[in-house]
Amino acid sequence: MEADVTTCYRHPSCETYVSCTRCERFICPACMREAAVGHHCVECVKEGRRSVRQARTVFGGAVSRGAAPVVTSVLIGLNVLAYLAELVRPGIVDRFAMTGAALTGPDGTGYVYVDGEFPGFEVIGVVDGEWYRLLTGSFLHLPPGASSFGSLPFGVLHILLNMYALWNLGRVVEEQLGRVRYLALYLLSALGGSVLVYLVAPYDSAVGASGAVFGLAASFYVINRRLGRDMRAVNRFLAGFLVWMVISAGFTSWQGHLGGLLTGAVVTVVYAYAPAQRRTPVQAAGCVVLLAVLVLLVVLKTSALTG
Repeated sequence: MEADVTTCYRHPSCETYVSCTRCERFICPACMREAAVGHHCVECVKEGRRSVRQARTVFGGAVSRGAAPVVTSVLIGLNVLAYLAELVRPGIVDRFAMTGAALTGPDGTGYVYVDGEFPGFEVIGVVDGEWYRLLTGSFLHLPPGASSFGSLPFGVLHILLNMYALWNLGRVVEEQLGRVRYLALYLLSALGGSVLVYLVAPYDSAVGASGAVFGLAASFYVINRRLGRDMRAVNRFLAGFLVWMVISAGFTSWQGHLGGLLTGAVVTVVYAYAPAQRRTPVQAAGCVVLLAVLVLLVVLKTSALTG
Protein backbone atom coordinates (compact mmCIF):
# COMPACT_ATOMS: atom_id res chain seq x y z
CA MET A 1 0.00 0.00 0.00
CA GLU A 2 1.46 3.35 -1.05
CA ALA A 3 2.12 5.82 1.80
CA ASP A 4 0.27 9.12 1.84
CA VAL A 5 2.27 12.01 0.35
CA THR A 6 2.97 14.82 2.85
CA THR A 7 3.74 18.38 1.85
CA CYS A 8 5.13 21.47 3.55
CA TYR A 9 2.45 23.47 5.35
CA ARG A 10 3.86 26.71 3.87
CA HIS A 11 4.68 25.33 0.41
CA PRO A 12 2.00 22.76 -0.54
CA SER A 13 3.80 21.91 -3.78
CA CYS A 14 6.91 20.67 -1.90
CA GLU A 15 6.84 17.05 -0.83
CA THR A 16 8.51 16.41 2.53
CA TYR A 17 8.61 13.87 5.35
CA VAL A 18 10.31 16.07 7.98
CA SER A 19 8.19 17.73 10.65
CA CYS A 20 8.82 20.53 13.13
CA THR A 21 9.78 19.06 16.50
CA ARG A 22 7.64 21.71 18.28
CA CYS A 23 4.37 21.95 16.34
CA GLU A 24 4.80 18.70 14.30
CA ARG A 25 3.79 20.36 11.04
CA PHE A 26 5.63 19.14 7.95
CA ILE A 27 8.29 21.54 6.64
CA CYS A 28 10.40 21.65 3.50
CA PRO A 29 14.15 22.43 3.49
CA ALA A 30 13.44 26.15 2.88
CA CYS A 31 11.36 26.30 6.07
CA MET A 32 13.66 24.23 8.28
CA ARG A 33 15.63 25.94 11.05
CA GLU A 34 18.33 24.02 12.89
CA ALA A 35 17.43 23.31 16.53
CA ALA A 36 19.08 21.56 19.47
CA VAL A 37 16.91 18.54 18.66
CA GLY A 38 15.65 18.15 15.11
CA HIS A 39 14.33 21.14 13.16
CA HIS A 40 11.85 23.93 13.86
CA CYS A 41 9.58 25.77 11.44
CA VAL A 42 9.99 29.53 10.95
CA GLU A 43 6.87 30.37 12.99
CA CYS A 44 8.05 28.37 16.00
CA VAL A 45 11.45 30.07 15.78
CA LYS A 46 9.79 33.50 15.83
CA GLU A 47 7.59 32.51 18.74
CA GLY A 48 10.61 31.25 20.63
CA ARG A 49 12.44 34.52 20.11
CA ARG A 50 9.49 36.50 21.45
CA SER A 51 9.43 34.40 24.59
CA VAL A 52 13.13 34.95 25.30
CA ARG A 53 13.68 37.95 27.55
CA GLN A 54 15.95 40.63 26.04
CA ALA A 55 19.21 40.92 27.97
CA ARG A 56 19.70 44.39 29.48
CA THR A 57 22.60 46.35 30.88
CA VAL A 58 22.40 47.61 34.46
CA PHE A 59 21.21 50.94 33.01
CA GLY A 60 18.37 49.37 31.03
CA GLY A 61 19.90 49.40 27.56
CA ALA A 62 19.40 46.35 25.37
CA VAL A 63 22.52 44.22 25.08
CA SER A 64 23.41 44.17 21.39
CA ARG A 65 27.12 43.78 20.84
CA GLY A 66 28.33 45.21 17.58
CA ALA A 67 25.15 47.22 16.97
CA ALA A 68 25.66 50.44 15.03
CA PRO A 69 25.61 53.64 17.15
CA VAL A 70 22.59 54.97 15.30
CA VAL A 71 21.78 57.93 17.57
CA THR A 72 25.39 59.08 17.73
CA SER A 73 25.67 58.93 13.95
CA VAL A 74 22.43 60.89 13.49
CA LEU A 75 23.53 63.56 15.99
CA ILE A 76 26.85 64.00 14.20
CA GLY A 77 25.01 64.22 10.90
CA LEU A 78 22.70 66.94 12.25
CA ASN A 79 25.64 68.96 13.56
CA VAL A 80 27.49 68.71 10.26
CA LEU A 81 24.38 69.64 8.25
CA ALA A 82 23.80 72.65 10.50
CA TYR A 83 27.41 73.75 9.98
CA LEU A 84 27.07 73.46 6.21
CA ALA A 85 23.87 75.52 6.43
CA GLU A 86 25.84 78.18 8.33
CA LEU A 87 28.34 78.38 5.49
CA VAL A 88 25.53 79.02 3.02
CA ARG A 89 23.45 81.28 5.29
CA PRO A 90 25.65 82.88 8.00
CA GLY A 91 22.57 84.58 9.48
CA ILE A 92 21.46 81.21 10.86
CA VAL A 93 23.94 81.60 13.73
CA ASP A 94 22.42 84.89 14.91
CA ARG A 95 18.91 83.51 14.51
CA PHE A 96 19.34 80.22 16.38
CA ALA A 97 22.38 80.66 18.66
CA MET A 98 21.93 80.34 22.42
CA THR A 99 21.29 84.00 23.27
CA GLY A 100 19.73 84.88 26.60
CA ALA A 101 19.09 88.57 26.02
CA ALA A 102 20.45 90.89 23.35
CA LEU A 103 19.58 94.14 21.66
CA THR A 104 19.28 94.46 17.94
CA GLY A 105 18.68 97.53 15.82
CA PRO A 106 16.04 98.00 13.13
CA ASP A 107 18.34 96.55 10.48
CA GLY A 108 19.19 93.55 12.65
CA THR A 109 22.91 94.37 12.74
CA GLY A 110 23.23 95.83 16.23
CA TYR A 111 22.11 98.77 18.33
CA VAL A 112 23.07 102.41 18.79
CA TYR A 113 23.61 104.03 22.18
CA VAL A 114 22.43 107.66 22.22
CA ASP A 115 22.21 109.78 25.38
CA GLY A 116 21.63 106.85 27.67
CA GLU A 117 18.94 105.26 25.51
CA PHE A 118 18.72 102.74 22.71
CA PRO A 119 16.39 104.27 20.10
CA GLY A 120 14.72 101.73 17.87
CA PHE A 121 16.26 98.69 19.61
CA GLU A 122 14.56 95.33 19.96
CA VAL A 123 15.19 92.73 22.66
CA ILE A 124 15.79 89.23 21.33
CA GLY A 125 16.74 85.89 22.87
CA VAL A 126 15.31 83.54 25.48
CA VAL A 127 14.14 86.51 27.54
CA ASP A 128 11.86 87.45 24.63
CA GLY A 129 10.31 83.98 24.49
CA GLU A 130 12.73 82.39 22.01
CA TRP A 131 13.13 79.26 24.11
CA TYR A 132 14.14 77.17 21.13
CA ARG A 133 17.58 78.80 21.36
CA LEU A 134 18.26 76.70 24.47
CA LEU A 135 18.56 73.64 22.20
CA THR A 136 19.21 74.92 18.68
CA GLY A 137 22.41 76.64 19.78
CA SER A 138 23.89 73.26 20.71
CA PHE A 139 23.69 72.12 17.07
CA LEU A 140 25.53 75.18 15.75
CA HIS A 141 29.24 75.97 15.81
CA LEU A 142 31.43 79.01 15.29
CA PRO A 143 31.67 79.96 11.63
CA PRO A 144 35.13 79.66 10.01
CA GLY A 145 35.88 83.38 10.16
CA ALA A 146 34.82 83.89 13.77
CA SER A 147 38.37 83.57 15.16
CA SER A 148 41.53 81.58 14.58
CA PHE A 149 43.65 79.12 16.49
CA GLY A 150 47.10 79.25 14.92
CA SER A 151 46.70 78.82 11.18
CA LEU A 152 43.42 76.89 11.49
CA PRO A 153 40.14 78.83 11.79
CA PHE A 154 38.76 78.13 15.24
CA GLY A 155 35.27 77.61 13.81
CA VAL A 156 36.52 74.56 11.90
CA LEU A 157 38.49 73.32 14.89
CA HIS A 158 35.43 73.87 17.09
CA ILE A 159 33.20 71.42 15.22
CA LEU A 160 36.02 68.95 14.51
CA LEU A 161 36.90 68.59 18.20
CA ASN A 162 33.28 68.32 19.28
CA MET A 163 32.40 65.70 16.66
CA TYR A 164 35.54 63.70 17.43
CA ALA A 165 34.63 63.64 21.13
CA LEU A 166 30.97 62.88 20.34
CA TRP A 167 31.91 59.90 18.18
CA ASN A 168 34.31 58.38 20.70
CA LEU A 169 32.22 59.00 23.81
CA GLY A 170 28.81 58.56 22.22
CA ARG A 171 29.42 55.04 20.95
CA VAL A 172 30.34 53.79 24.44
CA VAL A 173 27.57 55.60 26.27
CA GLU A 174 24.90 54.67 23.71
CA GLU A 175 25.83 50.99 23.96
CA GLN A 176 25.31 51.02 27.72
CA LEU A 177 22.23 53.23 27.96
CA GLY A 178 20.36 52.24 24.84
CA ARG A 179 19.10 54.66 22.22
CA VAL A 180 16.18 56.32 24.02
CA ARG A 181 17.99 56.88 27.33
CA TYR A 182 21.07 58.06 25.48
CA LEU A 183 19.12 60.60 23.41
CA ALA A 184 17.41 61.91 26.56
CA LEU A 185 20.83 62.27 28.22
CA TYR A 186 22.25 64.15 25.24
CA LEU A 187 19.37 66.60 24.92
CA LEU A 188 19.13 67.25 28.67
CA SER A 189 22.89 67.85 28.86
CA ALA A 190 22.69 70.31 25.96
CA LEU A 191 19.76 72.03 27.66
CA GLY A 192 21.52 72.08 31.03
CA GLY A 193 24.54 73.78 29.47
CA SER A 194 22.37 76.47 27.87
CA VAL A 195 20.43 77.05 31.09
CA LEU A 196 23.63 77.70 33.07
CA VAL A 197 24.75 80.15 30.37
CA TYR A 198 21.40 81.91 30.74
CA LEU A 199 21.66 82.00 34.53
CA VAL A 200 25.26 83.21 34.80
CA ALA A 201 25.86 85.14 31.57
CA PRO A 202 22.46 85.96 30.03
CA TYR A 203 23.91 88.63 27.73
CA ASP A 204 26.45 86.27 26.18
CA SER A 205 25.85 84.27 23.02
CA ALA A 206 26.99 80.64 22.85
CA VAL A 207 27.03 77.90 20.21
CA GLY A 208 28.39 74.38 20.07
CA ALA A 209 27.75 70.79 21.14
CA SER A 210 30.28 71.14 23.97
CA GLY A 211 27.65 71.15 26.72
CA ALA A 212 26.21 67.85 25.46
CA VAL A 213 29.70 66.40 24.99
CA PHE A 214 30.66 67.31 28.56
CA GLY A 215 27.44 65.61 29.65
CA LEU A 216 28.59 62.46 27.85
CA ALA A 217 31.98 62.73 29.58
CA ALA A 218 30.26 62.83 32.98
CA SER A 219 28.04 59.91 31.93
CA PHE A 220 31.10 57.91 30.85
CA TYR A 221 32.59 58.47 34.31
CA VAL A 222 29.43 57.39 36.17
CA ILE A 223 28.98 54.34 33.92
CA ASN A 224 32.48 53.07 34.63
CA ARG A 225 32.11 53.64 38.36
CA ARG A 226 28.76 51.85 38.41
CA LEU A 227 30.26 48.88 36.55
CA GLY A 228 33.13 48.68 39.03
CA ARG A 229 35.87 49.18 36.45
CA ASP A 230 39.39 50.41 37.11
CA MET A 231 38.93 54.16 37.54
CA ARG A 232 42.52 55.32 37.19
CA ALA A 233 42.39 55.87 33.44
CA VAL A 234 38.82 57.21 33.67
CA ASN A 235 39.86 59.71 36.36
CA ARG A 236 42.67 60.97 34.13
CA PHE A 237 40.24 61.24 31.24
CA LEU A 238 37.75 63.34 33.20
CA ALA A 239 40.56 65.47 34.65
CA GLY A 240 41.59 66.24 31.07
CA PHE A 241 38.07 67.45 30.31
CA LEU A 242 38.09 69.67 33.39
CA VAL A 243 41.48 71.13 32.47
CA TRP A 244 40.20 71.81 28.98
CA MET A 245 37.16 73.58 30.46
CA VAL A 246 39.46 75.90 32.44
CA ILE A 247 41.87 76.52 29.55
CA SER A 248 39.08 77.20 27.05
CA ALA A 249 37.22 79.57 29.38
CA GLY A 250 38.77 82.53 27.60
CA PHE A 251 37.33 81.72 24.18
CA THR A 252 34.41 79.34 24.77
CA SER A 253 31.52 79.17 27.21
CA TRP A 254 32.71 77.52 30.41
CA GLN A 255 29.15 77.89 31.72
CA GLY A 256 27.87 75.66 28.92
CA HIS A 257 30.58 73.09 29.61
CA LEU A 258 29.91 73.02 33.36
CA GLY A 259 26.14 72.96 32.95
CA GLY A 260 26.33 70.03 30.55
CA LEU A 261 28.77 68.19 32.82
CA LEU A 262 26.55 68.53 35.91
CA THR A 263 23.36 67.65 34.04
CA GLY A 264 24.93 64.60 32.41
CA ALA A 265 26.16 63.40 35.80
CA VAL A 266 22.73 63.78 37.43
CA VAL A 267 20.91 61.99 34.60
CA THR A 268 23.33 59.06 34.56
CA VAL A 269 23.25 58.68 38.36
CA VAL A 270 19.47 58.34 38.08
CA TYR A 271 19.92 55.77 35.31
CA ALA A 272 22.59 53.85 37.22
CA TYR A 273 20.95 53.57 40.62
CA ALA A 274 17.26 53.26 39.78
CA PRO A 275 15.84 50.05 41.35
CA ALA A 276 15.80 47.22 38.83
CA GLN A 277 12.15 46.33 39.51
CA ARG A 278 10.95 49.86 38.63
CA ARG A 279 13.90 50.96 36.55
CA THR A 280 12.18 52.51 33.52
CA PRO A 281 9.48 54.48 35.42
CA VAL A 282 12.03 55.83 37.91
CA GLN A 283 14.45 56.81 35.16
CA ALA A 284 11.71 58.52 33.17
CA ALA A 285 10.46 60.34 36.26
CA GLY A 286 13.98 61.49 37.08
CA CYS A 287 14.40 62.97 33.59
CA VAL A 288 11.01 64.70 33.77
CA VAL A 289 11.79 66.21 37.18
CA LEU A 290 15.17 67.46 35.97
CA LEU A 291 13.55 68.96 32.87
CA ALA A 292 10.98 70.69 35.08
CA VAL A 293 13.75 72.13 37.29
CA LEU A 294 15.60 73.49 34.25
CA VAL A 295 12.41 75.06 32.88
CA LEU A 296 11.66 76.60 36.27
CA LEU A 297 15.15 78.12 36.44
CA VAL A 298 14.65 79.68 33.01
CA VAL A 299 11.27 81.10 34.06
CA LEU A 300 12.70 82.59 37.26
CA LYS A 301 15.68 84.10 35.46
CA THR A 302 13.44 85.60 32.77
CA SER A 303 11.25 87.11 35.47
CA ALA A 304 14.31 88.62 37.17
CA LEU A 305 15.56 90.13 33.91
CA THR A 306 12.22 91.57 32.86
CA GLY A 307 10.84 92.51 36.29
